[in-house]
Amino acid sequence: MRTRTTNWFEASVRYQRQGEDGGQTTVNETYVIDALSFGEAEEAVTDELATFVSGDFKIKNITPASYSEVFFSDMDEDDKWYKAKLTFTTIDEEKGKEKRSSVYYLVQAKNFSGAVRNIDTVFAGSVFDYVISNITETRIMDVFEHRAPKENNGGGAQTPAPAEGEKA
Repeated sequence: MRTRTTNWFEASVRYQRQGEDGGQTTVNETYVIDALSFGEAEEAVTDELATFVSGDFKIKNITPASYSEVFFSDMDEDDKWYKAKLTFTTIDEEKGKEKRSSVYYLVQAKNFSGAVRNIDTVFAGSVFDYVISNITETRIMDVFEHRAPKENNGGGAQTPAPAEGEKA
């Protein structure tokens, strides 16, 4: 499992594609984009979709995601995205009381039990106590990670900078 913490946006996109019967059908799909702003999210999703959508498409909506961390699976069969709400319990040393806080994550998995397993894998070495409060299958089609080009003062080709949390 690989995790990535950054600013995520969800983009709803409408376009026409060829249906199984050979006719055109309109589809609405949701994509997740790593971006710093709405404009950057719009540009990134436009660039990504231009490679596999023929014809026009409309970005109907872009909203900031309620999660800041995504758990990517390296298994080919993990083709769905689940939104998970985890509740963490900490102890307030001064007051001696338990404090609960909830955090949302986006988890790639094949099915519900796979999402639970992937969450447990990520938090296996964690010292935090957590409870999986909710897991919901999403309609997200794909997650696009942004990689800004590095400055290259010596001329030549630019190489992408490593993504946040990745090694160069």
